[in-house]
Amino acid sequence: MRKVPLMDIRSQYLELKTDIDAAVKDVFERSDFVLGKEVEAFEREFSDYLGIKNTVTVASGTDALILILDALSIGKGDEVITTPFTFFATAESIMRVGAKPVFVDIEPETFNIDPDKIEDAITEKTKAIIPVHIFGHPAEMDRINQIGNEYDLFVIEDACQAAGAEYKGKKAGTLSDAAAFSFFPTKNLGCAGDGGAVTTEVDAIAEKIRLLRVHGSFQKYYHETIGYNSRLDTIQAAVLRIKLKKLDEWNERRRNIARLYNEALSDLPLVLPFEKPESKHIYHLYVIRVEEGLRDKLADYLEKNGVGTGIYYPVPLHLQEACEELGYKEGSLIQAERASKEVLALPMSAHLSEDDVEYVSSKIREFFNN
Repeated sequence: MRKVPLMDIRSQYLELKTDIDAAVKDVFERSDFVLGKEVEAFEREFSDYLGIKNTVTVASGTDALILILDALSIGKGDEVITTPFTFFATAESIMRVGAKPVFVDIEPETFNIDPDKIEDAITEKTKAIIPVHIFGHPAEMDRINQIGNEYDLFVIEDACQAAGAEYKGKKAGTLSDAAAFSFFPTKNLGCAGDGGAVTTEVDAIAEKIRLLRVHGSFQKYYHETIGYNSRLDTIQAAVLRIKLKKLDEWNERRRNIARLYNEALSDLPLVLPFEKPESKHIYHLYVIRVEEGLRDKLADYLEKNGVGTGIYYPVPLHLQEACEELGYKEGSLIQAERASKEVLALPMSAHLSEDDVEYVSSKIREFFNN
């Protein structure tokens, strides 16, 4: 039976095997495994790619969010507005520093936080807004920044799924006070393990992150504050430097695959991914909506026919057990709850072939015809 996996990260490696193997070997020969020269080089190159002043690499996208919040002195007694429809790390980071996540419902078309609902969630305790560029589609940043400026709030992008995405011609990760990136292997720009980065135009924020990521220390054994052990391994930076050169090409391949899916599935009873005209979606995931009750049946049918799928996300954050103390109930955030029952991710990677897309689409059509 033909197999089409949900994600294909091995093909990335195979395309770049010679360069990646040589780069990793070079790191071992130099043995500068922690904050080595490859880390400094990647930080410069990623900043140049984005068009931003500062990139500070850290151990993961989750750590990037935590360190940003810590650097901005957001903690106990503070509130941070964010979306309930994303990976748990967004809310977890807020709670980890002692602050309270306040969830605002999403736009049903993009799955991003609905800016029209943000102001109603602001209180005297609100310190920041964290929009997530979910699945690679940028949030409505002009409106969100306008609200942030009006209420004197920090705006922090969760760009963990959006390396290379654009909003009005500017790259995600350059549209706020600071942004968090993840380089988890399945991301559009992924390393060979965990990795992350903070990007910012504000030198003071970047300097604080550099301090925090190494136990609150700039000079070995002299500690200015309580920090973290959150550094990007040199090997990971070496891999990322090679993959960064391919990021735009790979993202364009993803966009082309999305167009092929859109053409093949447009006449079926599905809601296909939406792209706003001012945005450049880079399709970290290609997520359709299927009528509640049919979604799981379609997923099972595709699985039986060798097609990998994923549900991102089956339980919105406000209904997670870990967030029970926040007091949300089912029915609190209707759009996020509805989306969690309807979303289904289809196979998506830069190395998916047109034949693969045709096969997946034919099996979806087969399901509805039956």
